[in-house]
Order: sequence, then structure tokens, then C-alpha cells
Amino acid sequence: MNKLLSRMKTEAKAMVARLELPGFYAHCARELEYSRSTFFDNPLLVRLQEDVIPFLYDDYGHGIDHAKKVAIEAGAIVLTEMRQGDLARARHLALLAHLAGLLHDVCRLEDDHAARGAELSLSILADYPLEADDLARVAFAIRDHEAFAARRETTDPEAALLSGALYDADKFRWGPDNFSTTLWEMCDYNETPVAGILERFPAGVARIREVAGTFRTATGRAFGPEFITLGLSLGEEIHARLNELAARDLSGAGRP
Repeated sequence: MNKLLSRMKTEAKAMVARLELPGFYAHCARELEYSRSTFFDNPLLVRLQEDVIPFLYDDYGHGIDHAKKVAIEAGAIVLTEMRQGDLARARHLALLAHLAGLLHDVCRLEDDHAARGAELSLSILADYPLEADDLARVAFAIRDHEAFAARRETTDPEAALLSGALYDADKFRWGPDNFSTTLWEMCDYNETPVAGILERFPAGVARIREVAGTFRTATGRAFGPEFITLGLSLGEEIHARLNELAARDLSGAGRP
């Protein structure tokens, strides 16, 4: 990454650190605590964290850190949605959400990555001690997590919940995370020049704004738009700062 983008990435992280956390983290604190502790203690999840690393792309903004965030928050969404339900079943579905979160981007660089990822996930999990119905639920959620794509149909309410939780946790990342990490890693991976970033910025922001109305669970609809609003506010600040740095860099290009 060139010096200007490297500087902007550092400044963006500092901007994010100053933001107030979305309400999701306070409202779902208990569920997040359980989800996080389970994620790092459950033997199946510890194993899968190792198994998925070869399929994830840290340099493309969709690596293991992204997968872990999505997995933990998808698990917390499931637990929040099932606060009044069977606790044992809720925790089991949270485990499936963890699995789906870790696996959802294993084919991120391929065409139709959600469908291809669902297929690969079944291969990766083939010798895990999981029931066929649970494997199908994980694959369905991965197949159905892509933004701006037609929704998949299912008659299984647990598959629908799992799918909604995965989608919402993944789209939470379109908020501040998008501008603190993902944008810069994708630009670095694609070797995008500053002029190219500035040219594409308005269209990218418009796509992010569209996501605000697509959250699927009650928890996602309650808190997802706040993630997007915070991200858009941060995006405006970064866009202005990037223009400033680019203009300064250009004005000094011809100086001895």
C-alpha cells in the first residue's frame, strides 16, 4: 500500500476508536459474552478456526478476523432472538451460527461465492460430528448471506433464523469496520490507486446505504441501521480527508 493510503488507514482506525459503540453491544452484552466464550472454548470451533484459515483471504478484508467477528455476533443474534425460547436449543443454534460465520467467505474470490461457499462448507464439515439437518442449516445460511441477491426459500424456521443472523452479523461489518479495515485491504489487494478510490467512493457509499433496509432479524433491524449510519458518517469524513491528502500530495509532486 502506498504511503498516502497507509496514512489514511492509520487515521481511519483512530477515527473509529473515537466512535460510540452501536447499541447492539450494550443490549446484547450477555449474549455476546456467552457467544464469545463458547467460540473460543468449544472444541469444534477451535478445530474449525484452524481448518478455515487456508480458505480465507486476510489481504482482501475477509480473513479470519472478519470471520470471527461475524461468527460471534451471529451467535449472539441467535441467542437474543431466542431469549424467550428453549435455552439449550438456542445455544445449539448459536453453535451452528458460529460454524456458518467462520465458513461464509471460504469462496469469497469466486463467482457466486455464497453458493460455492455453501458447497465447500459441506466438504470441510464432512467428518465433524454434526447431524445432516444441522449441516443443511449451515449450508443454507451461507448460501443465503449475500447482499443484493434473491432470498432463498426454506420451510425450516431454524434455518431461516440462522440465515438471518449470519446475514445481519455480516452486514454489521458494512458499518465502521468497512472504513477502518475492509476498504483499505481490498484496495491494497487490487492495487487500487488513490484516484480510483475517490472515483468509486460515491457509488460504494450508495451501496452501503442500501443495506440499511435489508436486515432480516428483529435484532438486526433494531441495531443494523445504526452500524450503517456510523459507517456512512465515518465514510464522509474519510472521503474528505482523502481528497485533502491527495490534493496536498499532488500539489507537492512537482516540487524539488
